[in-house]
Amino acid sequence: MTDAYAVFGNPIGHSKSPRIHAAFAHSTRQDIRYAAIEAPLGGFAEALRAFRASGGRGANVTAPFKLDAYAAADALSERALAAGAVNALKFEQGRVLGENFDGVGLVRDIEANLRFSLAGRRVLLLGAGGAARGAAPALLARHPAALVIANRHPGKAQELAAALAPLGGVDACGYDDLARRPPFDVVLNSTSASWSGERPPAPSACFARGGLAYELVYGKGLTPFLAQAKAAGAEVLADGVGMLVEQAAEAFLWWRGVRPDTRPVIAALTIPLE
Repeated sequence: MTDAYAVFGNPIGHSKSPRIHAAFAHSTRQDIRYAAIEAPLGGFAEALRAFRASGGRGANVTAPFKLDAYAAADALSERALAAGAVNALKFEQGRVLGENFDGVGLVRDIEANLRFSLAGRRVLLLGAGGAARGAAPALLARHPAALVIANRHPGKAQELAAALAPLGGVDACGYDDLARRPPFDVVLNSTSASWSGERPPAPSACFARGGLAYELVYGKGLTPFLAQAKAAGAEVLADGVGMLVEQAAEAFLWWRGVRPDTRPVIAALTIPLE
């Protein structure tokens, strides 16, 4: 019998997840169907219950429901606990299991696909919202020389740094403070600025020449953030399509017990950064 999976979000029409999982299912010969479900704001729990009752086996979760998914889970992985959010669910033996693959997908894209090691590097994470919470624990696990979180409101960055303290040393600051710090080998934009064609107010001096600039937003081409990084001398530019596909592959492996080849899917979804 065909097994049912879905992605929940609002809005959800832009989601590439159905296309990604259809490709994974085809390449691994898994008998699944995968739908996009736009749950009403405030109605995630009810929509999830209905999906489970209809025979759903698992789900991906995107904005704005990652905290709702965290609350809906009966058991949480260490990654989900560290992130304080859930982006994948599995229904097993009457329980809802919660996971967060955002960080591991990001790190795999950087190190396996882009071949850029994070160990011993100075890493700057712009933004202190949900995307940063998902990314930071996985970044710390790669033992960077430093991880700094910068945010428009420094207090929010400091709160996140304090929450991450058990996992490793994290510093926090406002954007104005970055000009007084040495440049960073890796700069990641986890803010929502690129969705509206803007860039976070980080100074160009924060980009080390020859370094990596990573835009967690995907499908926007050369965003203002990436254009700034390129002009400042960053050598490797990437958007979040690789992260999106790699975290989807981790969820697929969790659900189905087989990890699909991500390379052709990333290639098919990549928009040239021009």
